Amino acid sequence: MNKYKKTLCLLLMLVGTPMAWHLAMSPKAVQAQQQDAKASAPQVAPVLPRPEVPFGGRISRRASESTPDFPHEVVAPPGAPNILVILTDDVGFSATSPFGGPIPTETFDRLAKNGLRYTQFHTTALCSPTRAALLSGRNHHSAASGVIMELGTGFPGYNTLMPKSCGTFAEVLKQNGYNTAWYGKNHNVPDWHSSQAGPFDLWPTGLGFEYFYGFIGGDTNQWEPALYENTKPIEPPHDVPDYFFEKDMADHCINRIRMLSSVAPEKPWLQYYAPGTAHAPHHAPKDWIAKFKGKFDQGWDKVRQETFARQQRMGIIPANAKLTPRPQEIPAWDSLDADQKKLYARMMEVYAAALAYADHQMGRILDAIDDLGQLDNTLVIYIQGDNGASAEGGFNGLLNEMTFFNGIPEDFNEVLKRMDELGSASTFNHYPIGWAHAMNTPLQWTKQVASHFGGTRNGLVISWPARIKDKGGIRTQFHHVIDIAPTILEAVGVQTPSVLNGVPQKPVEGVSMLYSFDDPAAPSQRRTQYFEMAANRAIYNEGWVACTTPPVAPWVSVWNAIDIDDYQWELYHVAEDFSQSVNLADREPGKLRELQDLFWIEAAKYNVLPIDNSRVERMDVRLRPSPTRGRSVFTYYADQTRIPEGSAPDIKNKSFKIAADIEVPVDGADGVIVTQGGRFGGWALCLLEGKPTFLYNTVGVFSASVQAKESLGPGRFALLVSFDYDGGGVGKGGKVTISVDDKPIAEGRIERTIPFRVSLDETLDIGEDTGTPVSQDYTVPFRFTGELNRVLVRLGESQLTAEDEEQIRRAKAAMGLAR
Repeated sequence: MNKYKKTLCLLLMLVGTPMAWHLAMSPKAVQAQQQDAKASAPQVAPVLPRPEVPFGGRISRRASESTPDFPHEVVAPPGAPNILVILTDDVGFSATSPFGGPIPTETFDRLAKNGLRYTQFHTTALCSPTRAALLSGRNHHSAASGVIMELGTGFPGYNTLMPKSCGTFAEVLKQNGYNTAWYGKNHNVPDWHSSQAGPFDLWPTGLGFEYFYGFIGGDTNQWEPALYENTKPIEPPHDVPDYFFEKDMADHCINRIRMLSSVAPEKPWLQYYAPGTAHAPHHAPKDWIAKFKGKFDQGWDKVRQETFARQQRMGIIPANAKLTPRPQEIPAWDSLDADQKKLYARMMEVYAAALAYADHQMGRILDAIDDLGQLDNTLVIYIQGDNGASAEGGFNGLLNEMTFFNGIPEDFNEVLKRMDELGSASTFNHYPIGWAHAMNTPLQWTKQVASHFGGTRNGLVISWPARIKDKGGIRTQFHHVIDIAPTILEAVGVQTPSVLNGVPQKPVEGVSMLYSFDDPAAPSQRRTQYFEMAANRAIYNEGWVACTTPPVAPWVSVWNAIDIDDYQWELYHVAEDFSQSVNLADREPGKLRELQDLFWIEAAKYNVLPIDNSRVERMDVRLRPSPTRGRSVFTYYADQTRIPEGSAPDIKNKSFKIAADIEVPVDGADGVIVTQGGRFGGWALCLLEGKPTFLYNTVGVFSASVQAKESLGPGRFALLVSFDYDGGGVGKGGKVTISVDDKPIAEGRIERTIPFRVSLDETLDIGEDTGTPVSQDYTVPFRFTGELNRVLVRLGESQLTAEDEEQIRRAKAAMGLAR
């Protein structure tokens, strides 16, 4: 080593840079050192990102005398499969054809014939919790998601802020050489994080997904969805009459898979595909609805019997399984009149069409993968439903779900008259309870009820042609949604990291299901699993289940909560009683006590405590951080759109003022100045034919319009809308006054206002209307063609009594659980 090089090495060593050692060592010595270090390293769970590898080349003063060495980027293990995870919404155990149901699902069938069906696979009974458990491989309370995002409380199991110690399988795969993407529903963003102010670390791009295309929240309008690409709000093409989100979502997935195959064909990918179907609204193209005409005229009781018989013939349920009775609260089909039967059958036809159409789009994705020659080494995990079928449509079903959430009954004759619109862009529809119960055959209860399999048992199909040889096989091992993440990681050949992005990780609480691929008789590796949702709770252990009796049905929003220790308990030997049909609590009190004790052990272990059966109280936004807390004046500017309701001024049940500073050009102006909501409930201040107009839509049942007689000429104006609330309760009316430059120009009344929630998916917009229009007087986006300088909203004092506030919280609680 020459004198200059020695001096350089000494200087570098003194400042502590590892470059000095590379200058002093030959490349072969460096490589040998790295190999020795690797061989001597203990086999422990990895740390991600991986520590930087020392430079393996040689550095001299001249490039010609130096040896380059690029850092080795992470690559997936040899032969690692592509991963496609599909999770549908609000689909019961028996809805689809592979599990004996009445709805043909060609893609689900195709995968089942080429893979495995799991008949004892379970979810958490509700949306956000199931999705958090799926992504993290931890129980929903461990992932701080014991409830949906709108019900969070300040306890570790319930705050809705999924901790960094619960890293997702997507993040692990991304750091092991995978491309990752998420499409469709994301109901895992905390309620107060969902605006453009963020933060965004719990959005998909913060959870290990390089790309997201979908919606935030519990549900969406398939015809006019509120979309996001990554974290940016985008609008669907409003000028395409047959646009439908399910097809658009599949197109984006297909295009991305093709792009990845073209650019990096050796790199495996993960696609998480989570359609909003079949959560309400049940939307479907008209030609698909027509396919099911007359298919459900026999009614829910007969459909349930037919499904049960098919399940037994197909081996989906054991020969000794029993069909649990229909609850007395659900009317017998034969007790309905002719009009009820006609309407309710149509509602089920629409639901079936929605689910079948969504499944068809997944088939297009499989075809695209097959065309690329990649299907053989693609692991497809298709979970049919994030919980049991939803009973939140009430006894009569719904034309517009927002009527139910606002306590405004629909007129049966009006719904009957508009029956042919069900599933179209003009409805936000849901089916009756009777159909939800039938879609959970042969089980008890429905979505929300974590104590019984009707709320938690969902059909699962796993296909991996290169690995699974028992094609068409049925697996009966007891498993849970937390078992999906470890299954994926074992299939890929990577470990769960001990540290991820600098944060020590909680142990994964799921178990891999790979052991079951080759051995249908293998004992279940999941021996114990707790369930809990809003104090409905259960514990599974070695073939037995102890569970509480639900004190209130999921379709009841108002009830007097009882103490959690006063719940009745049931006991089932589910190893012999598939449908929980024979309650053994009185015969086996010792076994019941043993399992009750085990539940409390598991509850303490996984952050389930404190058990909380409140619904009303948890909807109070004051329990959670909020960007609107303590504010009565809000200022907005042009082109500020897609502000979610939880981040917008709450004008309900109070007086308010809306002021706008606008400029009208010489040729006049039209368009929306400010609006919230849309076709299914909302309001708008706009210029219609140049006339200042205030529109109010009370969930499609009542509407009001207050409009000036004259159009505004050119100039700058201070436009003001004042609403003086009548008071005396929630959802009451009030007087509207429109003024220009302090001069009243129009007055009118709104006789009934929206009491509880304007919209589930539409937003506050300034200068245009995204989503759907509040009135048929205009079409979206109806941009304001003048100059919009500023909009101010000032809220008046609440005039509600304590009883009124309680009514609001009760309604919101029902709304929250339904999402």
